[in-house]
Amino acid sequence: MHRIEGLIDIFLQPGEFFVADAEFQMRTMLGSCVSITLWHPFKRVGAMSHFLLPTRGAFDKSEGLDGRYGDEALQLMVTELKQLGVAASQCQAKVFGGGNMFPDHFRSGAMNVGQRNGEAALELLNHHGVPIVSESLFGIGHRQIIFDVRNGDVWCHQVTPSNSGQEPEGDLL
Repeated sequence: MHRIEGLIDIFLQPGEFFVADAEFQMRTMLGSCVSITLWHPFKRVGAMSHFLLPTRGAFDKSEGLDGRYGDEALQLMVTELKQLGVAASQCQAKVFGGGNMFPDHFRSGAMNVGQRNGEAALELLNHHGVPIVSESLFGIGHRQIIFDVRNGDVWCHQVTPSNSGQEPEGDLL
């Protein structure tokens, strides 16, 4: 944690999430993982996750919720937002990631983990009634994400492998 332009800068590792006010910006780097950002425009409160898999499935959940799984990461964010008096349904959601990191090893007709993660994120947000205002999902390569809680802006820079033949993208979403 350090300050950038007066903001406290938080870097999320895989499986982490963070809920904060306008004093913070959150960053992460995504491959096949997915990040959901939630932002309340009037209270200027936001949350961000970095999850690895859509759900834990049948594995034991006796140890509590785990941010490595999309459904549980969203539940953790919703719970912390609620403690701050923010309903998730009043937030704006943006979704990022789900990249195919190994396009040369992809079997025709098979869905890769990034695709499953991205589709799960969209379904989870719809289930919770959270409006999705922007997304940058799928494709080839990884993304760098920066979320400014002051204004809800998310900067997304997609980096494709040099042998993919695609140009890198960078957008403010």
